[in-house]
Amino acid sequence: MNNFSRRGFALGALAASTLAACGNGIGGSGAATIDARVDSTLDGMYEQYPGTRDLTNRAAGMLVMPLVTEVGLGLGGSYGRGALRVGPSTVDYYSATSGSAGLQIGAQQFSHVLFFMTPEALLEFRQSPGWVAGADIEYAANNQSEMLRADTTTSLSPVIAVVFGQTGLRLGATVEGTKYTRIIP
Repeated sequence: MNNFSRRGFALGALAASTLAACGNGIGGSGAATIDARVDSTLDGMYEQYPGTRDLTNRAAGMLVMPLVTEVGLGLGGSYGRGALRVGPSTVDYYSATSGSAGLQIGAQQFSHVLFFMTPEALLEFRQSPGWVAGADIEYAANNQSEMLRADTTTSLSPVIAVVFGQTGLRLGATVEGTKYTRIIP
């Protein structure tokens, strides 16, 4: 039993150190750095997926995570930092973290934006001490996001996630199970 515990601890430590070593590029601690990366991420998203402008115009707010780094080797985890925008203004900063266990190996980086389509969904997010993304999030796949408009899907879903800019050697990126926590950069 001790060997398994030591092995589990060693794998956990390896995953944590690998995640930290990836240096997701948000290493600067200033709000100005995060804001600049959020602006750049939004510009890239609008250019690549023009339909997301419609989502932005209809959303009560949006959480922009410019870069999330995810690694896994048996145990896995992800981390990123971003900003909550209401209109053109940043109102708060957040970190996104997740952990997982199972058959997994690899690393990837990606960007994502959570669109809060109702004032109630935005308020629930802002009042939560640690909001966890669940199965109630509607995903807009990369190939669909350029076609996104305020249709039935966007009108009925309180939160829509757009995941894009994936690079790495790990399949699939999702925000389900990710915990978002307010931070002071």
